[in-house]
This record gives sequence, structure tokens and C-alpha cells, in this order.
Amino acid sequence: MKLVKNLYFYPENGMMDCNSYVIKDKLTMLIDPGNTQFLPALLQGLEKDGIDPKTIDIIMNTHLHGDHCWANEAFKQASGAEILVHTVQKQLGDAAANQAASFFGVPSSEFTEDRVVDEDRLSLGETEIEFIHSPGHSPESVCFYCRAEKILICGDVIFNQNTGRVDLPGGNADQLKESIERLSKLDVEYLLPGHMDIVTGADNVRRNFEFIKQHVLGYL
Repeated sequence: MKLVKNLYFYPENGMMDCNSYVIKDKLTMLIDPGNTQFLPALLQGLEKDGIDPKTIDIIMNTHLHGDHCWANEAFKQASGAEILVHTVQKQLGDAAANQAASFFGVPSSEFTEDRVVDEDRLSLGETEIEFIHSPGHSPESVCFYCRAEKILICGDVIFNQNTGRVDLPGGNADQLKESIERLSKLDVEYLLPGHMDIVTGADNVRRNFEFIKQHVLGYL
């Protein structure tokens, strides 16, 4: 589903899946392919929007829990896209992903990255993505911020009127609170989480942060 300009949203399809996002530019990026079981539904959604998987150049993840990246390798095979990981995910991701998989009793996510992104920004053409390390739900969580377009793809850090859980291995409530406080200062019109509904409109995004600070984190 097209949200605005070059941004597309594909809702999660079932248990242990996640929301997926596509940003189209000179380079086209898929963020969080989700669960391999639901990859056919994602491919069907892309085709419905006129997006040939083979035109996708980059696969990245907000964090490395299996529900966000089990389909990395399968999507790479279907598209020929490169799998990129941020340097924070390279350093911290394997341990967090393996421990979370053990916690749930499910297979760990296994994929081989093609490249590690050491910079804090990545240009797709006209669209520039800023990577914001946002631990708390998982130590390697990274948010994708498009400043000019006011888009924040936030994984499981923050949801519509809720936050990601902190009781998984590597979770930390204090770090999550700090991450959300930083993110709340950004200029955002599209708050795009890893699960459940998206939040659109600057006022709605602001109210969502205020609700979470007051009713979930309890400090506003």
C-alpha cells in the first residue's frame, strides 16, 4: 500500500510476522521482510503495487529478532537484493537474536550480510536515511529516519499507544525510555512501527509519544 511519494507499507500477515516497508528511489530498499512463511503474501503485495521484487536493491532490518528477518535470505533469492546490516547490528545482533530465539523456543534467524554499513546515513538517491541506534527492546535496534520526508521507521521501539517489550534477553527498560525520549524530539509525520497500526500526521504522532510517556512509561 502506497503511503506517500516513494513509501510503501505492507502490514504483518500473522503471528511472528512484522510490518514491512519499501522506499523507492534510485536505490530501492525493503525494511524488515518478516517471516518466511508469509513471504508469498509480501511478494503479492509488492506486485499489486507494481513493484517487481527484482527492482529492490537493499534489504535491511530494524533489529534482528526472527519475526523481522527470517525471510531475509529467501527474499534475497527472489530479488537479487543485497542484505545490509548496520555496524551496531553486526556487533550486537547475533547474541541478541539467538537469545531471543531460545526464549521463544523458535529457530534463530540465519542470514549472511553482503555489506556492513559503518556510516550514520545512507543515500538512496533523493532520499537520505539516518540510522538512529535505539536500544531498549533489543540492544541492536536501529530506527530509520528520513528527515526531509518526516518518516520514522521505528521497529519494535515504539508502537501505536505502546512500546516494545523489555523482558526479552537484551531488553532494558531504562534504555527504552531514553530511546523514546530522543525519538520524540524528531519532526515526524509518519510513525511506522514493526507491528500493529501506523500513526500518521504530526499531531497524532506527538499525541502518541505523549500518551506513551504518561500511560506506558509513566513519567510525563
